[in-house]
Amino acid sequence: MSLEQITLADGRLAYDPAFLPPDEADPLLQQLSEQLSWRQDRIRLFGKEHAIPRLQLFMGEPGIRYRYSNLTLETVPWHPAVQRLKEQIEAESGSPFNAVLLNLYRDGQDSMGWHSDDEPELGQNPVIASVSLGETRCFLLRRKDNHKTRYEIALPNGSLLLMAGALQHFWQHSVPRTQKPRQPRINLTFRHVR
Repeated sequence: MSLEQITLADGRLAYDPAFLPPDEADPLLQQLSEQLSWRQDRIRLFGKEHAIPRLQLFMGEPGIRYRYSNLTLETVPWHPAVQRLKEQIEAESGSPFNAVLLNLYRDGQDSMGWHSDDEPELGQNPVIASVSLGETRCFLLRRKDNHKTRYEIALPNGSLLLMAGALQHFWQHSVPRTQKPRQPRINLTFRHVR
């Protein structure tokens, strides 16, 4: 694996834009799009309930729960193709993962708001492995203490982005919506939940 190390103050990123070749990424996108039981959860923000602007699924070892924005997710069993991908990433990164949050962005209007993966159950300095399938989308990072300090990276089909170190303490990330026509994209964020 040829991971490019990206230096950010107070955090680490490593990036491989071609982790999975198209002849692996394309069939995996189709398989997961068709075979998983995607759901559109609702979250409560500022006292109002909203449908999240994407579809999602939480997968992993039995009995694992993950909570964010007053939403508690429980794992469904590993899909064999996702488990193989997990093992491939573990072998290359040296980090163990026991769960994955899958997000299906149906078009350019589906998005992910600013947040950090800093929930207590992820531990002190979590390693998050993000694999993108399908349409290239822009991934933005901004400093928590200075929103004008930003970093942007395009995540194409088959790419792998590792977030590590103290990144989640000092940075937020998002996938903004766009008015440009966009084909579907699936993003898998592998993590170790305590």
